[in-house]
Amino acid sequence: MIRYRLVCKKGHEFEGWFASSAAYDKQAKRGQLSCPTCGITKITKALMAPNVAKRTRAKGEKAAEAPKPEASKPEVQRVAAHRELAAAMRKIRAEIEAKSEYVGPRFPEEARKIHHEEAPARGIHGEATAEEAKALTEEGIEFFPLPILPEDHN
Repeated sequence: MIRYRLVCKKGHEFEGWFASSAAYDKQAKRGQLSCPTCGITKITKALMAPNVAKRTRAKGEKAAEAPKPEASKPEVQRVAAHRELAAAMRKIRAEIEAKSEYVGPRFPEEARKIHHEEAPARGIHGEATAEEAKALTEEGIEFFPLPILPEDHN
């Protein structure tokens, strides 16, 4: 595994883990990397300080207690996990939106037409009230809400 510090076009820095340098290059070329803060897919490697191995101990010399890496702190781990989850949700949502038709507030009506074969089968996304969603479920019409992203609350 290799860890890179990454930066988006807007200057947000974050880190990513990759199986190899080639894996990073492949994902970057395909636009599969996105900023966990803003969702932009224009990502580049940031400058990193090299990891230099320390000298080995002489026979009989006691080892100094190594400082705990920052990544072991629970809060840092929680924030990193939150950013990874948000990035994964952005990726899923973007893919769904790219591969489906936006029908806006007509979503319940279009979903019924597709379910009853009155309209061609296709992927759609749009809006529905809680009552409309409940009615679709009661009618046996399957649908799934898009992931709600942190920026949706702004």
